[in-house]
This record gives sequence, C-alpha cells and structure tokens, in this order.
Amino acid sequence: MILLLIFGLLFVFLFFGVEIFASMGISGVTYLLISDNAPLNLVASKFVDGISSYSLLAIPFFMLVGELMNLSGMTKRLIVFSQFFIGKFKGGLAYAAVFVNMLVACISGSAPADCSAVSSVLIPEMRKEGYPEDFSAAINCCSSVLGPIIPPSIPLVFLAMLCNVSTGRILMGGIVPGVLMTLALLAVCRYKLKRVDHTITRVEQSWSEFWRLFKGAGLALLAPVIIIVGVFSGFVTITEVAMLAAFYVLIIGVVFYKTINLKVFWEAMKKTVSSSAALMALFGAGGLFSWFLAVEQVPKLISNVVAAMNLTPVVFLLIVNLFLLLIGMIMDAIPAITIFMPVLMPIATGLGIDPVHFGVVVVMNLMIGLLTPPVGALLYVESKISGVSFDRLTKQCIPYIGAFLVCLLAVTFWEPLSTWLPNLLMEA
Repeated sequence: MILLLIFGLLFVFLFFGVEIFASMGISGVTYLLISDNAPLNLVASKFVDGISSYSLLAIPFFMLVGELMNLSGMTKRLIVFSQFFIGKFKGGLAYAAVFVNMLVACISGSAPADCSAVSSVLIPEMRKEGYPEDFSAAINCCSSVLGPIIPPSIPLVFLAMLCNVSTGRILMGGIVPGVLMTLALLAVCRYKLKRVDHTITRVEQSWSEFWRLFKGAGLALLAPVIIIVGVFSGFVTITEVAMLAAFYVLIIGVVFYKTINLKVFWEAMKKTVSSSAALMALFGAGGLFSWFLAVEQVPKLISNVVAAMNLTPVVFLLIVNLFLLLIGMIMDAIPAITIFMPVLMPIATGLGIDPVHFGVVVVMNLMIGLLTPPVGALLYVESKISGVSFDRLTKQCIPYIGAFLVCLLAVTFWEPLSTWLPNLLMEA
C-alpha cells in the first residue's frame, strides 16, 4: 500500500508540472513522515549521498567545455572545416550537419547543447543555399541526438554513477552504436536529398585553403581527441579527462584564438553553473528516492515478478524498449534514468544481461524520446532556432526516427555492438 501511495504521489506531481527533483524529494519526505523507523534527518544525509560521488564532477566540466566551444566560435570553425571535405557534394551542408554533430558530440555530451550550437550556425547557411527550412531543421535536430550516445555522454555518465557501472566501459560502449546511428542518418539524408532542390556549396578545393582552414580548426579538433584518448587509455579518470578538456579549451580560446575573454568566460560559467545546479538537485533527490526503493525492496519485488513470469532476456529487453519509448515521450532522459534504473538494472543483470549493453540500450531509447511529442525537448529547441513549426518539424523527423529504431533493435538484439569495443580494450 505504501508503495502505491509514494509512486502515486510522485506521478501526480509530475502530471501537474512540478519539477522532477521536487516531486522525488516530496515523495521521499512523505515516506519518512509516514514511516515508523525513519527519522527526518535522513533527508539531508541521503541528499548528500546522492551528490557525493567524485565522478559526478565530470558532468559540469563537460558542460563547461561545450559552453566554451560554442561561445568562443570553435564550433563554427569545425563546421567551416568540415565543409571543405563535404561541400563539393550536392547536399554537402546537410551531410556537414551530421558530421559536425558527431564531432561536437565528442565534446559536450548534451543533445540540447549540440542542437543549439550547430543549428544556430548551419540553419542560416542552409537557408542561403536554398534548402527547404523544414528539411534543414529536421536533419540538424535529429543529428544532435548523437551527443548523448558518443562519449562523453552525460546520461551515460550519470547512469554509470547511479548503477555502479564502470564509467569508462559504458562510455566506450556507446561508440559503435553512435557510429551506427550516424550512418543511418546519412542514409536517410541521402534518400531525402533526392527529393530536395539543393545546390553545391562553393568551397575552394586547394592545399592552401585546406591549410588555412586546418590552422583555424586544428586546435579545436584536438579537444575531442583528448577526451576520447583519455577515456580509452584509462590513465586518467573520467573527471580528470573533463577537467583537462575544459582547461585545454580555455587555453586555446584565450591564447591562440583570442575569442575567450572575461565576458565570454563569465557567460560560460553562468550557463554551466545554472545547468549543473539543476542536475545536482536532481541527483540529491535521487539519492533519497533510491534509498526509499532499497528499503522497500522494490527491485527485489519486481525481480520476483519477472522470475515468476519466466521472461527470457530477449523478451525482457523488448518489454523495456517499449516501456522506455513511451516514457521518453513524456519525460526527459535524466529524470527517467533516476526513477527507473535503480529498479531495472538489477533485474537486467539478474537475467544475465551485460550492464554496459543494458545501459546503452536505455540511453538510446530515451534519446529517441527527445524527438517524439508531446515533450520532444529537441523539437522545441530546433523549432525555436529555425522558425519551423513544431508540427512540420515532427513530420520531417519521422524517417530519421524510423532509422534510429532500426539501430535500436540492432543494438538490443546483438549485444556485441555495445560490448565488443569495451571488452576489446579491457583485454588489451
């Protein structure tokens, strides 16, 4: 009875638009008030437990890297550099949107941040080249989904912290699925470009032009290299990788590009602190809520139900996919991970499912949810930037969503797509 009450209270608050951290916090405090042997001072201690992990420091530093890259113009340098290689093809700017989002994904780890940064630059350029506005908005919007799949992924880092999974392994587990989704985007983009009246972007093809662009973007290109090498090598922790990347971007922005001054740095810090504070409040409330789940043995109860149903791992994964696709339509990724992963992960591992594989599948599901109404966070961001209506943008995104679902099924039912690379590097 108490479980129904607490979960009912949680979803009532969510239904009426109360912030997720407040909904979870109030639900947790309600449990303490009606429980006989749980003092209220547990609120503070469990809240602190939720944010006390050293690895969580990686999240604000990766956010800072993304903000500094965007505000200092480094993202635009990457876009211009990519056009040198792709601009000579018809539809080159559309392909550039995919490749640049893949590059930026290796830096920020946030889909809304990538969407805002890349679209703000590419949408006006694509408009000048005569691309239909709804087509341009859709490819930029859907490409930004790559951010939380390819490392450093903020949702994957958070999931690893919450479920006690190796952060390095789960980040590496997102690389092959991320590349697979990139190829799917390019395939759909190529198909749609056949129906679009577009031109060839005029880009000078010469060694002198290449070196000019490389000098402008080469140092910026090293930022994702530092992150990927740091994650792969294991010589530094994920938090130290984030710190090194932030320091590197700051130095090249101040000393070499001279685009980061005190005003830009202060603006980046304000945005980072604002976003990080909201996430940390959620982590703290998640610590209290996770304690409630553990005390009431919710994972064990559901595990017993699953065991009684004799579900195979494949059937369980299929049910989880359907469930999370629905959840993704009404809830953002981090809140969904906070609420459901402490319950689902023990069941998955109990069925013999690799936690890295399961974590990647969960995040892929929730990222697709960023493109689906009624919430569709990326749709709102892109609609605001491009001026394309929410309904038109949603319709244009349907083929890309279909391609992502094919990728999701492939990763779900062929485990090596997410575990081969982590296992290979661990053996090495």
